[in-house]
Amino acid sequence: MKKIVLTGGGTAGHIYPALAVYERLPSYYEVHFVGGSGMEKEIISKEKNIRFHEIHTVKLQRKLTADNLLIPIKLIRAIKDAKKELKEINPDVIFSKGGFVSVPTVIAGRQLHIPIISHESDLSMGLANKIILRCCNHMCTTFKDTCKVNKKCVYTGQPIRKKVFEGNGNKIKSQGSFSPQLPNLLVIGGSLGAKYINGLVWKNLDKLCDKFNVVHVTGKQAKEKYSHKNYLQVEYAENIGDFLAFADIVLSRAGSGAINEFLALRKPALLIPLSKACSRGDQIENAKLFMNLNIADMLEEENCNEDIFIKKLEDLIKNKDFYIKNMEKIQNFDACDKIIELIKKAQIKNKGA
Repeated sequence: MKKIVLTGGGTAGHIYPALAVYERLPSYYEVHFVGGSGMEKEIISKEKNIRFHEIHTVKLQRKLTADNLLIPIKLIRAIKDAKKELKEINPDVIFSKGGFVSVPTVIAGRQLHIPIISHESDLSMGLANKIILRCCNHMCTTFKDTCKVNKKCVYTGQPIRKKVFEGNGNKIKSQGSFSPQLPNLLVIGGSLGAKYINGLVWKNLDKLCDKFNVVHVTGKQAKEKYSHKNYLQVEYAENIGDFLAFADIVLSRAGSGAINEFLALRKPALLIPLSKACSRGDQIENAKLFMNLNIADMLEEENCNEDIFIKKLEDLIKNKDFYIKNMEKIQNFDACDKIIELIKKAQIKNKGA
């Protein structure tokens, strides 16, 4: 039996694509997941056929903080943890979904001469994957343009779980009192929620509910609870396929995993990316690309006001068919098959070395 280690975490965008690859792995793989104590532990622990191994992880704070001075010490400790786990598992290959959680495992894997395949979801590479690129055999990418960074990069597309395509919108309809005359708007801010989008929706709830049935995924960190006609508030959309099947249009951040699910299911979206004040600007790049391809619209926080926000959503539902038609022109192929092919080749090449 072959052994594979999956790694990644911090947010669902670094976990669910790894699970999409896991779903498509041949049955002869024994699957392990190395991660931290965050969301990855909670999600992976529900998978019966994956053994979870917890290690220390290291996150770089984007603001000046004394904690950043301790990163080298913490990273050495995390690599030591990861190396111990990898020696115990003795995997044939590692698949990394990127993010700070995966860095220690990838560095340890490189030191132990284990083949590594990684994946970058965003248009531009984040700091973690820039480090991982030095260690991996191949870096799979969601977008073609990302491949220009390095000859190790291979365009595969975004791995998406099967259940995303198997949603049942009636399960969501049954949870609320909705008007059959109104279109359905899904609001989702990512696995951790989006404070800005939540506030924007609640501030304009009367107007939104006059025009749409609204299902609002707030994230588990949101404390406020609202009740309104044609409105359903939930903390977390684990069964995201059901929510997307319900939706006619989506209001969302612009994380690559989410927007590529919208693309795969032909769901027009208004994207409000994280601002550069809170990120490295990757979501802005993702949103601009989708807007330029006419498969989504975009609204930056700095340019947002109540009138523009409502008008953008009205235009989106009005022009829904235009966006769907453009989405249908985008080439779709199975990213998981391509990634698994690279995984198999990497471990075979390593065996022959």
